[in-house]
Amino acid sequence: MANLWLFFLALAVVYLLPGPDMILLLQTGARQGRGAALATAIGLGIARGCHVALAALGLAALFKAAPWTFDVVRLAGAAYLLWIGIQCLRSTLLPNLTTGEVTNTHGQWREAIRRGLLTNLLNPKALLFCSVLLPQFIITDGAPVLSQFAVLGMLLVGIGLLFDSAYALTGAALGRWLQHSPTAQRVQQWLFGSLLIGFAVRLTFVQQA
Repeated sequence: MANLWLFFLALAVVYLLPGPDMILLLQTGARQGRGAALATAIGLGIARGCHVALAALGLAALFKAAPWTFDVVRLAGAAYLLWIGIQCLRSTLLPNLTTGEVTNTHGQWREAIRRGLLTNLLNPKALLFCSVLLPQFIITDGAPVLSQFAVLGMLLVGIGLLFDSAYALTGAALGRWLQHSPTAQRVQQWLFGSLLIGFAVRLTFVQQA
């Protein structure tokens, strides 16, 4: 594996850019609290692990060979983001809890994991990103390629989980502050909901490179 610091830098830049994953984590933290947001982060991590495995298997080549498969995943992802955005716009105001933290049931945590999983898994750009980025840092005459791919993949998932956890905790802190301001809650709902809908619309126009 070559130039790991460049690999870390590339990941940091990607994870710092605003996207549907970040907005979903902030929204979940603000609306459902820290536990649900961290569960969403776990779902996102599982999805990234799946993308790494699919990239290692060369499944991204399927998008090239059969472009309609890319379109199916892209439109499914856009529809799911659109649904989440609409749900965000329709959500009720937060209760004014003295503890400042929302209590989640196991069912809500499972739903949060599923939401994170589907949000990232149905984004074909995530698979293409793994397929393009990881091979650039693999040395063909070094350790076994599959081993290098696995290590880089674990780093990609692990670093992503660190960033996602930070966004989840930030969202939870935002939620505690918003509990005392119904007006700010409405602004937050419309802002995050509109952003998710915007990401959905943008995803419908994404084309393969």
